[in-house]
Amino acid sequence: MVRAYVAVLILLAGMVSGAAWAQDEALKPTWSQLTDEQRKVLAPLSSEWDTLRPWQREKMLDITRDYPKMQPEQQERVQKRLNKWSRMTPFERENARKRYQQFKALPPEKKEEFRKKWREYRQLPEEERAKWRKQNPEMYGPDDAATE
Repeated sequence: MVRAYVAVLILLAGMVSGAAWAQDEALKPTWSQLTDEQRKVLAPLSSEWDTLRPWQREKMLDITRDYPKMQPEQQERVQKRLNKWSRMTPFERENARKRYQQFKALPPEKKEEFRKKWREYRQLPEEERAKWRKQNPEMYGPDDAATE
């Protein structure tokens, strides 16, 4: 009787772990398993897609789910950001993630202050922005003097 009980438990554990494995595999499709629409949106990441971690792939797939509902300006912004992201080094990406987490941790009033300063910066002529970036490489990195 105990052997039968243990056998059932082992069988159930195998089924649960098999289901979890199948779910994990669904969360990390290879580039060739993506739909044409997904590949079109994520084209800037095509060369590195199969090396992304499952959580990174899931975030990108979330973008593809929302993409058709976006306004053309939003879609253009997504494409620009994906292009920029695809050209970043792993070190630059990690720094970007850290800055984003730091921003998320700010209290609402500090976030608003930051947004206000960002809007002011965006209103500056390009020459002034380039000068500012050059004077503040810790914010943009030494190679970002020409791009934002």
